Amino acid sequence: TQSDSISIGYTVPVQNLLKGRANVHRIPDNGGPTTNGLANLRQWLGNSKWDVIHFNWGLHDLKVMPDGQRQVSPEAYQKNLRELVRQLKATGARLIWASTTPVPTGKLSPPREAADVSVYNTIAKSIMDENRIAIDDLYSFALPQLSKIQRPVNVHFTPEGSEALATQVAAS
Repeated sequence: TQSDSISIGYTVPVQNLLKGRANVHRIPDNGGPTTNGLANLRQWLGNSKWDVIHFNWGLHDLKVMPDGQRQVSPEAYQKNLRELVRQLKATGARLIWASTTPVPTGKLSPPREAADVSVYNTIAKSIMDENRIAIDDLYSFALPQLSKIQRPVNVHFTPEGSEALATQVAAS
């Protein structure tokens, strides 16, 4: 299962890559920021038994709001993500954190700052390391090939980029 907006693009390719080996499910809507995750995680998990949960929050948390503040501050992100990890660990599933993918430079809508990704990913890595959760480093995977796989001045990926991410996700 996956939760971030980037996963919308790579879910079907991951399902195809893992056909016959895993049933891949995705939440029915965009996971949004950690605040949305806290409000909806129990419902998203339902009563199903999960073997593996591949998850991410961050891209929406670091969105710059009209007042110039992040949608979710780094401090609140850390607190929220710790609670989400606690809830996810309670499922007994093998957890895999997907690092937040790069934000390109330029005038994005909604606004985001490229440098914020490393701030939020560093917070997340610390929490994942403390909890011995595997990390699928999609940031490092995507960064050297951004010009080939990411849409121009957009956090989302081209169909080919989503296929590339799917290969990485399926391998993880």
